[in-house]
Amino acid sequence: MPYTTEEGGRLNNFAREPKVYQAEPPTAQQKRNYIILGAVGIILVSGLIFVAFSVSNLS
Repeated sequence: MPYTTEEGGRLNNFAREPKVYQAEPPTAQQKRNYIILGAVGIILVSGLIFVAFSVSNLS
């Protein structure tokens, strides 16, 4: 692990840096999966909000 010594004998440790790489754009299948997951998420949240409002108006 790389480190330096400061005044007074204190050690300053540095984290190991990760490899840097170029990100690849998503494929057509990944894009389709993102759209499907987004739609499922919106339906789930909408359903939860609907149930919350339905239950709060019962009394």
